[in-house]
Amino acid sequence: MDKNFQEEFTQIIKFEPPLYKQRHQFVKDLVEKYKPKKVADLGCADCSLLWMLKFCSCIEVLAGLDISASVMKEKMHMLSPLPVDYLQPSERSLTVTLHHGSVAHKDPCMLGFDLVTCIELIEHLEESELKKFPEVVFGFMAPSIVVISTPNSEFNSLLPRVMLYRHPDHKFEWSQAQFQSWALETARCYDYSVEFTGVGHPPAGMEKVGFCTQIAVFVRKYPQTSESVQSEKPMEAVYKTVFKAVYPSLKDEKYLQNAVINEVIFTAQIIKHCLMSKREEYGDDSERKSKFQPSMDCFSDYLGKPVVEKNMEPFISGNEVYVPLKTIFSFPKVNRLCGTFEKLCKLIAGKVTLSSDGSAVMFNIEQENEEN
Repeated sequence: MDKNFQEEFTQIIKFEPPLYKQRHQFVKDLVEKYKPKKVADLGCADCSLLWMLKFCSCIEVLAGLDISASVMKEKMHMLSPLPVDYLQPSERSLTVTLHHGSVAHKDPCMLGFDLVTCIELIEHLEESELKKFPEVVFGFMAPSIVVISTPNSEFNSLLPRVMLYRHPDHKFEWSQAQFQSWALETARCYDYSVEFTGVGHPPAGMEKVGFCTQIAVFVRKYPQTSESVQSEKPMEAVYKTVFKAVYPSLKDEKYLQNAVINEVIFTAQIIKHCLMSKREEYGDDSERKSKFQPSMDCFSDYLGKPVVEKNMEPFISGNEVYVPLKTIFSFPKVNRLCGTFEKLCKLIAGKVTLSSDGSAVMFNIEQENEEN
């Protein structure tokens, strides 16, 4: 959370990579281990952790919460889809939402998350907010996993510019014993197990000081029942949504259709190109060129090995090239996108030029030559 300030006071003890990046990497490693689908970052500030997590393929829902709307708004554009996301939609769905509000308040939009991160957050809370925090996060939200990081006050003696706290907005900084005592009691109250670790190793010979950033990983012991969630659910939302982005996904029919049409045309064009090149080898033998059929093997270098080794062969008849849909469907990417041949036919209906019986993609060579 306090990257700029941190750079100032770590001139003698230099962390590589920087401490905030180590914290973010710790969360990313945890995501790769547990594969959560829904992740919320409390105290998301400049959204840098959310930006890193949006690239994790297992995550389908990302939410950020912060008390400062202005800080989020300054950087939230980083979470918007890019042009490439529309050109090449992902196979997963992804929704990113930012909320303005306090972690001391309950809001139904924060229910149902698998992982909740609180990175360098709790030390910014007033005493009254800190008292409410466990009930909101562990009692109400009750995710499967909670990660909390906070400064280790015992490390401060190694940071020469630190007088009392590492940042002017910190309300407290705990020693290892204080943090572990609070975390163990919280875990006991809400049926979680907890393990302690950290990032930012102390200098050799000073291991007792502990990590510069101490981390607690809480794992819920028992599944939360739907009845308990419903009984706690507030009637009204208290957070204000300041940003929402829904990424294009192949789970959306319109994006899937575009992807299939593009892949079908691309595949058919490659096959047509191979056909034309092979046909040129026959020179002026018009009889042999009139209805030319090559082996399917000549397309494999371009499109991957077909799912079906031998299907209906593409061919040239006069000025027209025919690429059977079953041939196109046999190639891995088209097959993976559509799932079934029937769905392929449905998605391209009326969007691709087909033969009279609808069984093949058709190209008119003469017409194409005129257009070129």
